[in-house]
Amino acid sequence: MIIFQRSLTREFSALGGAVIGVLVAITVVQQLVLLLRRATQGVVEPEAVIALLGFSLLGYLPVLLALALFIGVLLTLTRSYRDSEMPIWFSSGLSIVAWVQPVLKFGIPIVLLTGLLSFFLTPWALSESAEYLRILKSKDDIARLSPGSFIESPGSNQVFFIDKTSDKESELNTIFAQYVQGERTGVVVAEKGYQEITPKGEKFLVLEHGRRYEGTPGALDFRIVDFERQKIRIEAREAKAEDPNSRRLSTWALITNPTAEGMAELHWRIALPVAALILALMAIPLSFVNPRSGASWNLILAMLTFFLYYNLLKIFEAWTSQGQIPVWLGLWPVHIGMIATLLVLFSRQLFSFRWLMFARR
Repeated sequence: MIIFQRSLTREFSALGGAVIGVLVAITVVQQLVLLLRRATQGVVEPEAVIALLGFSLLGYLPVLLALALFIGVLLTLTRSYRDSEMPIWFSSGLSIVAWVQPVLKFGIPIVLLTGLLSFFLTPWALSESAEYLRILKSKDDIARLSPGSFIESPGSNQVFFIDKTSDKESELNTIFAQYVQGERTGVVVAEKGYQEITPKGEKFLVLEHGRRYEGTPGALDFRIVDFERQKIRIEAREAKAEDPNSRRLSTWALITNPTAEGMAELHWRIALPVAALILALMAIPLSFVNPRSGASWNLILAMLTFFLYYNLLKIFEAWTSQGQIPVWLGLWPVHIGMIATLLVLFSRQLFSFRWLMFARR
């Protein structure tokens, strides 16, 4: 029995580690592509990509861990059926229930880690991500300039562009700026420039050796002025905090300030470790495969079960948030339904096993 449990735990760990590695790699690549695209569009600051990638990964980890636990157990037991190891274990007096203990021994630490992420680390990561974006958006226009990108001021009346930076950290080269003052529009092109801060804290972009085109669009009163030095005031950006979001609130805040949306989020956080445990046990009966058939219908059925479970949880979370389901009930009907399905699958396997043993006698 000890050899049986050790061999299963070892294989669970190997396959589970491989699966979580693949899932994390896929998630990282997907989020990195998304963030880089948003960075090229100017929605996200380039220097924020790595930090936002880390925060995003923490947000996905609870679901990824539950899926990795489910697939790891499923593939291990499916391989045992394909290699005809299961009949050997069954003939030694073990039933399908004997797999529950090693699965729980391997799965409970992962379930606890999923709960830790769901209740504490994921809300913290989402909150830090929102705060980080808010701080970056509060940076003035010059601090946000990077070679080859256009930056629009918060009032949409100033646009800056630089072709390249100088060897000096505070100096910019080949600057383009457009501004609107009243009904007149100005375009400035300068060889170089730098930022200047007055004793009152006002910020200016000082341009040197350039030309200014100024006039009213649609009229003929444009004028062209060459200058040696000109200042453009940099508008201050107000860093406004976003409205509270239940996904970013701490678990304690959700408990102490109960709302329909907050309770739905609390049920979701409870659901992730509960679902991880149920799925790990459900992988035991779903892993059955006939080694002679060579088909993998059980794997398809298992993945459909996972996505059905996950989507049902999201649907019931939305209904709870909208008040269509009592907050005390929440997502538990989905868990109860999955537990009932789990018991039916186990009883079916046990009945088949007992019938087979009786037939052999």
